[in-house]
Amino acid sequence: MLDEYEDILTAEEACEALRVGHNALYALLNSGKLKGYRNGRVWRIPKVAVREYILTSIGTKK
Repeated sequence: MLDEYEDILTAEEACEALRVGHNALYALLNSGKLKGYRNGRVWRIPKVAVREYILTSIGTKK
């Protein structure tokens, strides 16, 4: 599912991968549920963080 993306995703790519809007993505990042970092004004999200968030959300990882 995430194989088509580089190791670090932009906010736009993360929205596409998670199938959520920008507001939902930024809410996840600001709450800490999805790990990412800011490079200036731009969010960068590691692909492993997206995978971890998906697994945690569906309850397969505690």
